[in-house]
Amino acid sequence: MSGPELEFHRPDGPWRAPAGAGPGVEECVLAEDPASGRRTALVRWAPGTDTSAAGVARHDVWEEVYLVEGALYDRTLDRTFTAGMYACRPPGMPHGPWTSPDGVTMLVITYP
Repeated sequence: MSGPELEFHRPDGPWRAPAGAGPGVEECVLAEDPASGRRTALVRWAPGTDTSAAGVARHDVWEEVYLVEGALYDRTLDRTFTAGMYACRPPGMPHGPWTSPDGVTMLVITYP
């Protein structure tokens, strides 16, 4: 897999609402390779974000998530996940829905 050549720097890209995201969700894309489908982004949810209306999520790609700050509450598992925790989800793995009463920032990496 290829990707852009980027040495250490402070990400300064714009924060935008990702396609299909609910209110309160923004991302800053750090690196992306459209040819391979690999993508790395910082994703932040505003306090009070709730994905319940979207139901349980499943993706066609691998997804790795590291919680940088804040916390997520998984409504299905009745469990809160906090900063420093990590998830690795294979394609098709169900997860969520989520709420984040105080907001959360995540590093999200997706790839085929």
